[in-house]
Amino acid sequence: MTAATETRLPVRDIIIAEIGEIAKQQRKRLAPLSDDLPLLDSGLDSLCLAILVAALDDRLDLDPFSGNDDIAFPVTLGAFIRLYEDLA
Repeated sequence: MTAATETRLPVRDIIIAEIGEIAKQQRKRLAPLSDDLPLLDSGLDSLCLAILVAALDDRLDLDPFSGNDDIAFPVTLGAFIRLYEDLA
């Protein structure tokens, strides 16, 4: 996929795809993904979440946590996605 194609994909779709790929790579079983799903109940551990943030930085050139100590890590999948959508 080219960078131009990637930028046309909705941020939500990119995040969901990355979650699936990371779960597969790390051999994690995902819970059914929904906006109200707590990230800690998703099946991803803290390492997977760190990998996800790094992967999204690479794919979207966005890192909401870099240099901003005031941002709390979102609790739900929906809040996580909205954080990235708001920055995009």
